Amino acid sequence: MHHGREQIEVSRDCPAVSVPYGAPVTIEKGCMAQITQKLGGSYTVYVDGNLYRVEGVDADALGFEPTEAVNTPVIPEGPLSADSVRDMAWSLLATCFDPEIPVDIVNLGLVYRCEVETLGPDDYRIDVDMTLTAPGCGMGTMIADEARVKLLSIHGVSDVNVNLVWDPPWGREMMSELARLEMGMM
Repeated sequence: MHHGREQIEVSRDCPAVSVPYGAPVTIEKGCMAQITQKLGGSYTVYVDGNLYRVEGVDADALGFEPTEAVNTPVIPEGPLSADSVRDMAWSLLATCFDPEIPVDIVNLGLVYRCEVETLGPDDYRIDVDMTLTAPGCGMGTMIADEARVKLLSIHGVSDVNVNLVWDPPWGREMMSELARLEMGMM
């Protein structure tokens, strides 16, 4: 969901992360911000020539209703199994977004592998291999951590490993048709 170039005055000091470097910053009260992206429970804002990511829990500083951090268990439909956990994992990974690109990490082709291992009755581990559009992106750890937190919210999942990998290197051909359409590449 894109907002136009609507100017919003930041109503309080707001924690954020610089994009693409990933460094924590504070956007000061009274700054004028433009919302460039509102997807996956976070906001990308343009302030004084720089991009920042603001988490949904701090949305009130931007004039929006804050969202809670993921802590409510997500229960897959039907009986709990490795397959139902895997399906839910892919669905949740599709709610993680690169703050610079309005396409989720699954449709961008950044998720190379998502495997579920049964550890015991109703106990599962998820292993994910993912990459970034560019190896030097400072947002990689943040995106991987977001994926990990969301996957740990699945009922029955007790362990998640999200590995950033660089082989094979990501290329535009890995994007889904939907992503290429959204990016104006078709």
